[in-house]
Amino acid sequence: MIREEKEKLAKELAEAFENLNSFYLLDFIKMPVSQIVELRKLFREHSYSFKVVKNRLALRALKEGVPEDLRKHFQGPTAIAFSSDDPIGLARVIKEYSEKHKILRVKAGILQGQFFPPERFSEVATLSSRQELIAKLGNLMAWPFMRFMRTWQAPINNIGRLLSQLKTKK
Repeated sequence: MIREEKEKLAKELAEAFENLNSFYLLDFIKMPVSQIVELRKLFREHSYSFKVVKNRLALRALKEGVPEDLRKHFQGPTAIAFSSDDPIGLARVIKEYSEKHKILRVKAGILQGQFFPPERFSEVATLSSRQELIAKLGNLMAWPFMRFMRTWQAPINNIGRLLSQLKTKK
């Protein structure tokens, strides 16, 4: 690679690390090209990014505030999976794919600016997504109102049934 190309790649990675506060480091050793293409396609379908990086360039691109523990995981073949909106959804996609093909492995990651080791990845993948949490919160907020409406609706329904029974008796 030419020096200018390396600088350009490092700059692009630095911008990605700066703008996106959630990403996962992946080890894809012994993964056939066909499966990498399939994984890239899967990521594109869900609007995620997948980039195979050179470790030295990625280390140069990392911010100073990144934990030292993360820097240790830039060894061997490394790919970075980015998500701008839904890091939990990305974790689920990675987990499903790795369980299906048993090749892909998570080295470490940054989730909302916090480092997490590979042992905690399964915990992250089982978390509820932001949309699911908002839906649950909306349901919890609407539940008292729905109960109130049912309480007020019950006497009206009872009067309707009573009138219906009176009509059938006559």
